[in-house]
Amino acid sequence: MSTEHVDVLIVGAGISGIGAAYHLQTQCPTKRYAILEGRESMGGTWDLFRYPGIRSDSDMFTLGFSFHPWKEAKAIADGPAILRYLKRTAQTYGIDRHIRYQHKVLRASWSSEDAQWTVDVERGPQKDAVRYTCNFFFLCSGYYRYDQGYTPAFPGQEQFKGQMIHPQQWPEHLDYSGKRVVIIGSGATAVTLVPAMSDKAAHVTMLQRSPSYVLSLPAEDPIANGLRKLLPEKAAHSVSRWKNVMLSMALYQVCKRYPAFSRKMLRNGTLAQLPKGFDVDTHFNPRYNPWEQRMCLVPNNDLFRAIRKNRASVVTDQIECFEADGIRLKSGQKLEADIIVSATGLELLANGGVSLNVDGKAIHPSDCFSYKGVMLSGVPNMAACIGYTNASWTLRADLVARWVARLLNHMDRRGAQQATPRVKDGSMAELPLLDLTSGYVQRAAAMFPKQGSKQPWNFKQNYVLERLSLGSGSMDDGAMEYSSPAKMKKAA
Repeated sequence: MSTEHVDVLIVGAGISGIGAAYHLQTQCPTKRYAILEGRESMGGTWDLFRYPGIRSDSDMFTLGFSFHPWKEAKAIADGPAILRYLKRTAQTYGIDRHIRYQHKVLRASWSSEDAQWTVDVERGPQKDAVRYTCNFFFLCSGYYRYDQGYTPAFPGQEQFKGQMIHPQQWPEHLDYSGKRVVIIGSGATAVTLVPAMSDKAAHVTMLQRSPSYVLSLPAEDPIANGLRKLLPEKAAHSVSRWKNVMLSMALYQVCKRYPAFSRKMLRNGTLAQLPKGFDVDTHFNPRYNPWEQRMCLVPNNDLFRAIRKNRASVVTDQIECFEADGIRLKSGQKLEADIIVSATGLELLANGGVSLNVDGKAIHPSDCFSYKGVMLSGVPNMAACIGYTNASWTLRADLVARWVARLLNHMDRRGAQQATPRVKDGSMAELPLLDLTSGYVQRAAAMFPKQGSKQPWNFKQNYVLERLSLGSGSMDDGAMEYSSPAKMKKAA
């Protein structure tokens, strides 16, 4: 079995992995690194999902990288445009030369004696066994399964004679022209699919068990586009990024602190976009408060336009059973369908499905506390990138990558080969890592690490505060233990 050694091994060539590579080679230029990507191409989410209308639910001034300005007019970009941007970024900074495709990471084992990870990998379609060793292991593979999404067991599903699809495995040449389409779900994927498919389909019905909050924004940011004409490119990008960061934080804080006011504000905004007499309280007024689940973003009112044109409709009900030509609801109503799309969410996966052990002991993330939302208690020299649930993923991915580079440089200055977060306060309360009530989060909560009630063991959903704590906070906080193996101390 071949073995290759690098200083830092990054897993995943999506937004997180590309950003991690940039900050590593910029802040730690002497470190040798490689990126292992399980799929045949880079891009992560934006290469995987190919369903009609696939787009960001965050603006590109915050979903894009801080170091590589977004240049296109649309702030709410479609999937192909985002993928082109990621590929250009990787090529511009030479990151693409470090990516090893079709390298699926299976397990990683830490040896305190050697102060390194041994990583077992399957390579290529033949699944050849290869091995890497590294001093630092950086998981940038996100937190959901790429091979399948979540689809509940629907009663009588086998009776349906039409086509059943999950958006995560969208058929390349699906022709839905003139077809009756039912989309099950009310999240970001569903509200994207409805208007995208309504132009060709005979009719599209969004079938939801309960509604989500839907917020409409312009696809183009007129302020950002205006700033480009007045300021240098990087300055315009930075100002637009901070503007959108502060606006999204303000909306989040208002929603959390004044839920009744926010609910009314969002309801009125939705009502203004719907046909007269539309039952907004049944279909667009959720039972939960704003931002207890992630909010759905639609550009230029496209979902509401499809409803106004009678190209699409919303039904709020529960499924009784599938039938040969559609779905029977518990109310007795039947939705006829040629195609059913199960936009029912993601299947979450801790650590990208990589098995971990430290000195021969298996590590279960759920037994660990999350240190700064980046490392696991008791696990040396390993970081995992998790983005925000209330803002763009990239905002936090950028902070995490910068912090990892800071940690590596700090270890070098101290002459330490090992950095391990240790929980020393036995009185600390345990809290879930992710603070959403969404079904996909709750289903997987038990497999993720805990966060604590005290610093540095809690995960703030606040970019400004984390920019301070991760960007300039002390690397010697009493919770991080620095050390070197005895044999390395003797060699020194």
